[in-house]
Amino acid sequence: MKTSNSTWKKWLRGVFAGSLALTVAACSGGGQADSGTGSQSGEQAQPASSGEKQKLVVYTARDKNIFEIVLPKFKEKYPNIEVEPMEMGAQQILERVRAEKANPQADFWWGGTQSALSTAAEEGLLEPYKPTFADKIPDLYKDPQDRWYGEMLLPEVIMFNSQALKKEEAPQDWDDLLDPKYKDKIVIRNVLPSGTMRTIYAAMIYRQGPDTPEKGYEWLKKLDANTKEYTQDPTQLYLKLDRQEGVISLWNLQDVLIQSKQNNHPYDFVYPKSGAPILVDGVGIIKGAKNMDVAKKFYEFLFSPEIAAQLAKERYQFPSRTDISKDELPDFMKNLELKPLELDWNVMAAKEKEWMQYWDENIKGKSKK
Repeated sequence: MKTSNSTWKKWLRGVFAGSLALTVAACSGGGQADSGTGSQSGEQAQPASSGEKQKLVVYTARDKNIFEIVLPKFKEKYPNIEVEPMEMGAQQILERVRAEKANPQADFWWGGTQSALSTAAEEGLLEPYKPTFADKIPDLYKDPQDRWYGEMLLPEVIMFNSQALKKEEAPQDWDDLLDPKYKDKIVIRNVLPSGTMRTIYAAMIYRQGPDTPEKGYEWLKKLDANTKEYTQDPTQLYLKLDRQEGVISLWNLQDVLIQSKQNNHPYDFVYPKSGAPILVDGVGIIKGAKNMDVAKKFYEFLFSPEIAAQLAKERYQFPSRTDISKDELPDFMKNLELKPLELDWNVMAAKEKEWMQYWDENIKGKSKK
């Protein structure tokens, strides 16, 4: 999730400002709402001849390459709605929504971690809304009180250079990473600044027993002993893997696919046999939103099977909806079972800071023999 530059923001404002005044077209099928109320509608969208211009303010942590697909299509469907996206990190969104609680300045939160959205929900910052597709999202990936829903899933996997290793030669599960044969073959993106890496490392501690983190620390010491280097950022990680200065890493599956299929890096992945931590990237309507009905329309549109399938094909997003036809998904998704590790995300959120601080101060780079 990246914050775009000012040029992109100006472009977005140019695209979505000055929309012609037309009435809102009713949503067509796919389980969307006809008036943003959550009721089912099987009618085709029919543009009306007149209507007042409406506005939707979106706080988003999604990247511009997602906007390029979603926002123009939404404008095409609802030409009288002016969308004003404001980009920032998920944690920044939480802080801003919290600060604006008495007078909300945004309507919709697009792109938030499960931890950030859950925190916002418990603080009364999100509006409960049960969308038409509610029963198509597993309980694991939504709030039980309908205050947020996961839009896409980010499995964390074992990544490797496919020019240096055959798939069967790569670690097949998390514990395999500790095998001495992989010593100095592993490179890791620096953990503390990375949400992906913090999730993976916290999950490794949790799976050894959250009440006895010492066991998890011992596990991470063994991984540290096999780790050749911690890179400053993803760019350096990719460079090290390309040069085969390291041939194995841990990373999120979507980025592995983007780097290999779009950017031609020699990467492949192993989905760990015991399961993977699966991050949820979700959405919610901000409590007290000034444009509640419009926010609900965007909610339904964003989760529509058509948009979910297109983002899967073009941006390698794993949809949270379980009813997307396999025929509409790219080949690599059709037979891949996203088996989750059994994790208590509330415990993970509560303990992550403590665990990662201990790792940074007592384990990182100190286990070489």
